[in-house]
Amino acid sequence: MFQSTRKSSGNWASFLTMAGLVYHSIVRSVRKQHNNAFVAIAMNMMQAVMFVAAFYVMFSLLGLRGAALRGDFLLYIMSGIFLYLTHTKALGAVAGSEGPASPMMQHAPMTTMVAILSAALGSLYIQVLSLFMILFAYHVAWAPIHIEQPIAAFGMLLIAWFTGCALGLVLLAIKPWFPTFVSIFSLVYQRANMIASGKMFVANTLPGYMLTMFDWNPLFHSIDQARGFVFINYNPRYSNWEYPLWVALVLVMIGLMGEFYTRKHASISWNARR
Repeated sequence: MFQSTRKSSGNWASFLTMAGLVYHSIVRSVRKQHNNAFVAIAMNMMQAVMFVAAFYVMFSLLGLRGAALRGDFLLYIMSGIFLYLTHTKALGAVAGSEGPASPMMQHAPMTTMVAILSAALGSLYIQVLSLFMILFAYHVAWAPIHIEQPIAAFGMLLIAWFTGCALGLVLLAIKPWFPTFVSIFSLVYQRANMIASGKMFVANTLPGYMLTMFDWNPLFHSIDQARGFVFINYNPRYSNWEYPLWVALVLVMIGLMGEFYTRKHASISWNARR
């Protein structure tokens, strides 16, 4: 899998070699969760289903269903939970990918960039497959679903994934230097986004003083915009999709510079600090 090969004769051959390496690394990252890839996907689907069920019960007991958007209530819940899970899973996958001091880097074709790409794409693969399977099961067994602009809504899912990857890349770059801080920050950030992501409400219903508490969060903008594309009767006025995209691009630049610096100062002894 990671054997040294003769140098390729052109850019296209190099691209194919790199793509093959990333593909095998994706398979490896997916199978990290469980030896059986189907079980790994089923575990992820079960987590999403449990999130949806918990929020459905909570909204019903608190009498908040009337405060949601007009339309399919479960689709309203899933539109927030799917983006939240995709964002947090991407962050965790990239931040936990193979670093420059990992034994995996001893293999010549393997690089940190391949490890980062495989972790990010592997996370996206699991989340998208789980999303389509859950929506298909809901459409067949419960009620027909209607998404007003499915391509644009899926684009918001990709933006949520991209912002998670970007922040995970920054955490990966500083992880060898401050491993305890990165672990605590990742945990606190994921827990805080249970509320700060805005998956339990929409921006149009918030008063101004509360809106300032959430509009810093790129995931909040992604979820609010996604609901604008999912439901025909919701037009988000206090969020936009450009903000999370620009934040992600800035974080990617910072993360790449940090990863390059960390890679140049990598040491095997760092493994003993983790």
